[in-house]
Amino acid sequence: MQNKKPKIGVEHLVEWGREALLQEAESLHKTSQKISSTFAEACFVILNCIGKVVVSGVGKSGHIARKISSTLSSTGTSSVFLHPTEAIHGDFGLLQTSDVLIVIGFGGETQEILEVAKFGRRIGIPIIGIVGKADSSLARLSHYLLDGSIDREVCPLNLAPTTSSTVALALGDALSVCLMKARGFNESDFAAYHPGGSLGRKLSLVMDHMHFAERLPKLKKESDFKSVLTAVTQENFGIAAVVADDGTLIGSISDGDLRRVLLKSGAEALTMKAEQYMSKKPKTIHERALAIDALRLMESHQITRLFVVASVEHRKPVGLVRMQDLLAAKIM
Repeated sequence: MQNKKPKIGVEHLVEWGREALLQEAESLHKTSQKISSTFAEACFVILNCIGKVVVSGVGKSGHIARKISSTLSSTGTSSVFLHPTEAIHGDFGLLQTSDVLIVIGFGGETQEILEVAKFGRRIGIPIIGIVGKADSSLARLSHYLLDGSIDREVCPLNLAPTTSSTVALALGDALSVCLMKARGFNESDFAAYHPGGSLGRKLSLVMDHMHFAERLPKLKKESDFKSVLTAVTQENFGIAAVVADDGTLIGSISDGDLRRVLLKSGAEALTMKAEQYMSKKPKTIHERALAIDALRLMESHQITRLFVVASVEHRKPVGLVRMQDLLAAKIM
């Protein structure tokens, strides 16, 4: 006689989903309480590594290992994934004596991953184990053991790696975050590792979008009206820099500045010098600032152009960045 499937309503699925997330959240909370000085030692080992971090796991742990390796690589720690099966068939050459090895295995008795750990031992490299069983072979082979144990899987059969893989992934994330903070890894560093897609555009640098100084119209404060008009309309930038003899930015003249002075002074404006037209202390931004910050600065001051400087102290313009260029690059 066949078992009848239970009638399932929306409320059942919502409740089961919430229960699963709460159970995994509770497991993560318990894992956080197990973080000890061993975790800190593992971080120091990676920080002092002159080679790369090799992460290895098989099955579901292999998927987690790939993700951890990817996260490390994108946040400033050179890392690669090593497949245990491929390793024992010739890929052990990937592991060098200058490397650190992270091995992942919940039960800690899978033969392929044990072979990877044993090879790491043979060549004398530090081994960080993310293991669910403290008395397992993999735990004993690890120099630094990160406790990935759980009370049970969220899988109703307590069989499919679910909670255990979530905990292992979170421990890898915790390592990555600590390494980022220890290295002072910032948004500009992150941008360098993510040049593509919408994320890359948002994290691109001002220097990636600016018009360089060679094209930048420049004036002296004693420049006459004709020179001012020529500079402001030059290159279709609608703005010119007013610089001192040493090249330091002391002011700017935009097409708007010209219109305002002409409307106010009339024919007299034709006899004025650049110093009388210019806006003093124009807004600037560093060439290695994020493009998104340049856009926000322009929006907050209701301007459409910023002079770019290489040194805030000396304020010598190295370029110009325009709002239209940032919008065209889909920075927002």
